[in-house]
Amino acid sequence: MDLNKALHVSSSALKAQGTRLKTIAENLANANSTAQTPGELPYRRKVVTFANEMDRAKGVDVVKIARIDVDKSDFTRKYDPGHPSADADGYVLMPNVSSIIESTDMREAQRSYEANLNVIETARGMIMRTVDILRA
Repeated sequence: MDLNKALHVSSSALKAQGTRLKTIAENLANANSTAQTPGELPYRRKVVTFANEMDRAKGVDVVKIARIDVDKSDFTRKYDPGHPSADADGYVLMPNVSSIIESTDMREAQRSYEANLNVIETARGMIMRTVDILRA
């Protein structure tokens, strides 16, 4: 694989992981967002799914966002009879966001992002050294 292709693949992965990080940040920001009235649903966690896609112009497989879905797992219930969205029994539906899972996903996305940055930096350095050799 030539270095330009490596740069293209890594840059597509950076963009995909950036989207994943934004989605995780949105999940964390809404971890305690409840409905405004009884019967409404609270914030539902979002999950990013990646896809492998062929970039025919460059001749390489790149990372793309296949979709951003909502997590269909159950909401948790919290007893808070004074809350505006509490049901008749005093329970409030809470978002299906786990701060621990989001933090773990964020760390994984961050490491993948950093790995792709390292690939770009290494490829860039190799290109610069090649140019320096050709100048000599």
